[in-house]
Amino acid sequence: MDENVYGLWAAKRTDHELQLIEKCNEQTQQFGITLAPDEAKELIISRNESLKKYHRIELGPGILDKLIYTFCDSQYLDQDNYSSTLMELQDIFYKFKNESGDKLTDEELLNFMKEQFETVCCGDVDYLEGTCLERFASAIRTGQTSYKATAGLGEYEKLSEENRWDNELYLSVIKELFW
Repeated sequence: MDENVYGLWAAKRTDHELQLIEKCNEQTQQFGITLAPDEAKELIISRNESLKKYHRIELGPGILDKLIYTFCDSQYLDQDNYSSTLMELQDIFYKFKNESGDKLTDEELLNFMKEQFETVCCGDVDYLEGTCLERFASAIRTGQTSYKATAGLGEYEKLSEENRWDNELYLSVIKELFW
């Protein structure tokens, strides 16, 4: 009897999420990206696998529509990589909810992910996961809380160990070379 109730609940939830994705498509088509019904179903299946893998439960609405709205205007997404990238982003979202000890709100984590994806990572999901999010989660586990005041934005420069482009230095070298 319990399996029947769970099966009905899961089917209803899937139908609801498919409808949400259809609504998302109405907005994302302006960026030249949409999810076909089979891609939407794959994302829901992938989400369920990620939840199992990271021992998470979602009782309310899932993260998928928020993820879509957050990343749909990315300069690094196109129709060819949209579904697969969302699948990866969704998986690492759940991973880093755990890695941060659930101290991050969904908004804080999504803000951080999007900002790094667009800037430091240049659309590289592996770099986002393996470097940026690892450092961010580590900082949170050790007590850093500055992300709360910024909603997760502008945090990576405090954690970055790499030297970044210095525009002033570049211009001074160009002046020395040509003047």
